[in-house]
Amino acid sequence: MSELQNDRGLLLGDGLFETLLWRDGELVDLDLHLRRLGRGCAVLGLPVPTLDQVLGAVARSLGKRAAGRCAVRITYTAGTGGRGLDRVEGLSPTLLASASQAPEPGGDASLVTVAVRRNEGSPASRIKGLAYLDNLLARREAREAGADEALMLNNRGQVACAAAANLFWFEGARLCTPALDCGVLDGTVRGRVLSQAADLGLEAVEVSAGRPVLDQARGLFLTNSLIGMRRVSTLDGRHVAPDPRFDRLCASSSW
Repeated sequence: MSELQNDRGLLLGDGLFETLLWRDGELVDLDLHLRRLGRGCAVLGLPVPTLDQVLGAVARSLGKRAAGRCAVRITYTAGTGGRGLDRVEGLSPTLLASASQAPEPGGDASLVTVAVRRNEGSPASRIKGLAYLDNLLARREAREAGADEALMLNNRGQVACAAAANLFWFEGARLCTPALDCGVLDGTVRGRVLSQAADLGLEAVEVSAGRPVLDQARGLFLTNSLIGMRRVSTLDGRHVAPDPRFDRLCASSSW
């Protein structure tokens, strides 16, 4: 039996992951991803992997690729040892990396509100943990409804996020995104957009809002490390009005 079959990440979801964009020989926002990985390690009680360990695993996954666009996934688990919930003494974490082609995101996205909820009271809602079943089910529900992506609410009925992205919208003079305590992952591109908005003189706010606010919102868009910033064209079958400030944000970014 291989050690992986006894790995706590596989058996219990006891671990973390990060997905980075590798573009023409460079890992985009590596420092931001490693900081978030470190925050997740603090929550799970895992030692933080060193930069050399991460870069070594990534280099092995990429092989001799010299150009193009890849999704690089770093998986970090509590390793093997023991049956049941309790970890054994002498923890030896597992660090893996894999790389696959990542095509450029194409066109606007359609969004549909799904029944699967984010648990804003769980620490797991704010780390990049391996237990991603809710996100998987949300995306499947959205695809079965003919949409590209899912809009997930939390248990309080507040807007949270997409299955694999953060959400932004314009509400009057403000650029809004759900607050982290709504059960939202602290996305790397989310943070960059908030900073860019301030640099452009836009009022950016983190809010706790119910689903009805999006019916009047303009310029909805999604963010993550692979898609960058992607406009939402429809929400629950309704056309979403564009907003020229989205184009200003895109023009100021490297995406």
